[in-house]
Amino acid sequence: MPDILLFEKVIKHHHEHELIDTELTLTLPFEKRQKSRFRAQMNTGEDVGVLITRGVVLRGGDCLKSNDGKIVKIIAANENVSTVHCDNAFDLARAAYHLGNRHVGLQVGESWLRYLKDHVLDEMLEGFGLTILHEQAPFEPEVGAYHSQQHHQHAH
Repeated sequence: MPDILLFEKVIKHHHEHELIDTELTLTLPFEKRQKSRFRAQMNTGEDVGVLITRGVVLRGGDCLKSNDGKIVKIIAANENVSTVHCDNAFDLARAAYHLGNRHVGLQVGESWLRYLKDHVLDEMLEGFGLTILHEQAPFEPEVGAYHSQQHHQHAH
């Protein structure tokens, strides 16, 4: 990636960057935040390259540092998501089970689940009597116990 600013160091949100003040931001959807090499544009319009360790997932609030010391804060982009709110633990667990069985990226809140909008999944959960809210929101799914950039194999 010649002639563009290259970011190679990740500073995770819960560590040292809490004291870092930066006006540079990079807004990315989840699909891009789980890649180790990509090009993007900062809020300034400047093209940048990201080259980080494989398997690292960037979260909203994380920062990237370039070799010349510039720091950019990652912002999780708003995406088309479906959110299921439910106060009944059984129904919420049942929905999570069925979504997990389909290997769906899933963000888990205290009384809600969120996934990238998919009409087939929406219809399945509506069939369970749950109400789906379609919205634009940042998507921060669980990474999972076996997360890596390589695909895992198992029998069903």
